[in-house]
Amino acid sequence: MSGDERIERARDTYAQAVFGGDTDGLADAERGLDALEADVALARGLILHARFQSASAGTGSTPAEDPAELSLFERALELYRALGDTRGEAEALFWIGCVHQFIRRDDEIAVPYLERSCLLAAQTRDKPTWSEALRHLGIAAHRAGRLDEARERLEESSRLRREIGAVPGVASNMIGLAYIAAAQDRRADALATLDEAHALAHAHGAHAIVRHIEQARTQL
Repeated sequence: MSGDERIERARDTYAQAVFGGDTDGLADAERGLDALEADVALARGLILHARFQSASAGTGSTPAEDPAELSLFERALELYRALGDTRGEAEALFWIGCVHQFIRRDDEIAVPYLERSCLLAAQTRDKPTWSEALRHLGIAAHRAGRLDEARERLEESSRLRREIGAVPGVASNMIGLAYIAAAQDRRADALATLDEAHALAHAHGAHAIVRHIEQARTQL
């Protein structure tokens, strides 16, 4: 049911209750609005995250965090849990973890959220969220020096992304795999991985990923 339909249903239910005395639909209409609020909170959080990420890429420095972002994802999590929406819960958990990892650089807090997100996404076969959680668990493992684990996580994330046709995401993962290869003294593999990532990103118009690949070349 679309957002407009949920709102219209709530209006109709109001009229039935106030004018017809039929209150049976109120609880169901309220749940529909809770689901809509959860979806909107998550979407608004995504917009703020995109702004942070774009500002970071554009200036080369870390911009100020918008405190509303984490609050939006936490509100979405609260609502999805109350609704029993496991798929939504997994996605909200991922984004809370991402805020702590990507914006606040705190893997200790981020990893439990990411692990729970990964588990729930796997249970619901939500491959987009599953792949994201695996990617960021791989990033945490890389930072902790657990290179084999990091490689395994990123490769599994890439497998899922290929299955759903998220090719730019595959190219993004390959940047991480190149850094891991370099850390394992596999420089030739690292450069070959970046070449493949560049071809994928360029073919799919993923210009931001192409820029990250070029940056990785200079660092490797």
